[in-house]
Amino acid sequence: MRRIRYAVVGLGSISQSALLPGFRNASNSELAALVTGDPKKAREIAKRYRVSADSVYSDDEYDACLRSGKIDAVYIGLPNHLHCEYTVRAAKAGIHVLCEKPMAVDEAECRRMIAACRKARVKLMIAYRLHFDAANLEAMQIARSTKLGDLRIFNGMFTQQVVSGNIRLVEPESRGGGSVYDMGVYCLNAARYLFREEPLQVSATSASNGDARFRKTAEMTTAILKFRHDRMAVFTSSFGAADVSEYELVGTKGSLRMSPAYDYSIPLEYELRIGDEKPRRKKFPRHDQFGAQLLYFSNCILRNRQPEPSGEEGLADIRVVRAILKSAASGEPVKLPAFRRRVRPEPSQKIWEPAVKPPRSVDAAPPSGN
Repeated sequence: MRRIRYAVVGLGSISQSALLPGFRNASNSELAALVTGDPKKAREIAKRYRVSADSVYSDDEYDACLRSGKIDAVYIGLPNHLHCEYTVRAAKAGIHVLCEKPMAVDEAECRRMIAACRKARVKLMIAYRLHFDAANLEAMQIARSTKLGDLRIFNGMFTQQVVSGNIRLVEPESRGGGSVYDMGVYCLNAARYLFREEPLQVSATSASNGDARFRKTAEMTTAILKFRHDRMAVFTSSFGAADVSEYELVGTKGSLRMSPAYDYSIPLEYELRIGDEKPRRKKFPRHDQFGAQLLYFSNCILRNRQPEPSGEEGLADIRVVRAILKSAASGEPVKLPAFRRRVRPEPSQKIWEPAVKPPRSVDAAPPSGN
């Protein structure tokens, strides 16, 4: 069976702790090259994954990697403000792109990425790993059924303590930094796939507690999204609070609470309440979400299929992220132009691969420092 050959671009925490180990479960995918500006990472990671020295490239050698004939696709795990540039360069070289979320800094960058990949006839997928996760796909099925009645409210929270100096705090929101891009996008995406609608209006507010960490980005932001049929979604993202990862979906007949909801390193779990019935809880064992998305994207390339979490899905989130930040800055609601999104995650996308043990990271501490 042919395997899609990948270059992993950027060897930060997410690449080292989750993406690279995921190749173990992706039988149709092969780690063929590494791109990093850190020579120490390059040496140690190449040795760990048996990547030959002539397939390790510095940031300045990215175009040489793209032209090398050694790769079919790239995984872009770089800081958010570099996603557009590195995607467009890959597309021009005829290389498929799996890009980490958030897709880009603004709508113009998203559209540039989509256009470049379309013109080059290469696949572009945004790494929404939860679109292949059993727990969240089951939540989507429950939301689409009549069990909860008419869906009315989504309430989400995704928070953590981010250590001083982390790039998520150093980069201002104008370059894709801050909690809304990094964590709020999970809540936003969940609200969209549970309601299966696009928001019509956004109101938001940000706050900081005076901590020196939050000189360039807000400590936390709360957003209120109004959908059709007067449905409401409310969520808070924060870089200055204890770890919380959850959402609750409330209808006229019942509710579904997922907690944890967005994680990849611990089991996810939900509680379903219908009327006066006894609450039903279901826990999903930890599994490899990153190997699953590699499998899916490689299959899309091999079978010439359009990925579901495409560039349009990334754009759908970024346009709302920008409206959230605009509303928080102005103190006024922001109306969103109509945006049609026919394609949504489906139960058939579920991929279950066994959990992998993350290796020791090389100069790549997670945001929380743990």
